[in-house]
Amino acid sequence: LIGRLMFELPEEMGLIAVAVRQTQGKGRGGNVWLSPVGCALSTLHISIPLHSNLGQRIPFIQHLVSLAVVEAVRSIPGYEDIELRVKWPNDIYYSDLMKLGGVLVNSTLVETTFHILIGFGFNVNNSNPTICINDLIAKFNKEEGTELKPLSADCLIARTVTVLERLIEIFQEKGPNGVLPQYYKYWIHSGKQVRLRGEEGPLAWIVGIDDYGYLQVHEEGKGVESVHPDGNSFDMLRNLIVPK
Repeated sequence: LIGRLMFELPEEMGLIAVAVRQTQGKGRGGNVWLSPVGCALSTLHISIPLHSNLGQRIPFIQHLVSLAVVEAVRSIPGYEDIELRVKWPNDIYYSDLMKLGGVLVNSTLVETTFHILIGFGFNVNNSNPTICINDLIAKFNKEEGTELKPLSADCLIARTVTVLERLIEIFQEKGPNGVLPQYYKYWIHSGKQVRLRGEEGPLAWIVGIDDYGYLQVHEEGKGVESVHPDGNSFDMLRNLIVPK
C-alpha cells in the first residue's frame, strides 16, 4: 500500500500504515515475522536527502529506529529503568536475553532523495512466544514495589515515531556523534567478545559503531576493524561476525 502511495505524495508529507495484526509479516532474509494482536506493527515512509548527514549514512536508520522504540518506553517518567535494550543491527531486546522486536528498512533512491520504508514490530502485550513490554513492566512493579501502568501498542507507535523524528533531526545536524552516546547507553554489546570469520576464528572485542553504522571490533595485535553480521543477522548464540 505505502509502496504505491509514497511517490504520489509531497515530499514533506509523512505516511504510516498501522496494523492490528499481520498475516504475511516479513523479516530479514525472507524470514517470516509473527504478528499477532497485541504487537505494535507499522510501516513508516520518510524521505531523506541524499546529500545530508543521514543520506550519506543510510544504514544508520535501522539503528535510529531501534533506539526510538527503546526510548519510546524509557523516556516516560517512571519507566526509565525498564530493561529494554537495542541489539545491533536492528533488534529490540529484553536485557541481552530475549528478542521482543525488530526493524526492517528498505530504501529507494530517486534522483537525489532516498525514499525509506521502515517496518517495525515489537511485542507489547503477548507473554508468548517469548516476552513482552508489559511483562517487563509487571516484573519491574513486583521487584520495585511500583505501580506503573501497562502501555498500549498505539501509544508506543506514536511515541516511537515522535522520538525517531527528533533523532533524525539531531543526526542531520550533528552526525553520528549526536546520537551514539544515547545508543550506547541502551545497547547490549559493550565489552562483549565475538569470533571473526567462523566458530574457530580469532576472538575480538566489540568497541562500538563506525561512521557508517558498521560494528567496530578490536582483535588483539591487529587494531580496530569494521565488520558486518554473519549471514542474515548478528548471531547472538554463536557470536559470529565477518570483516566488511
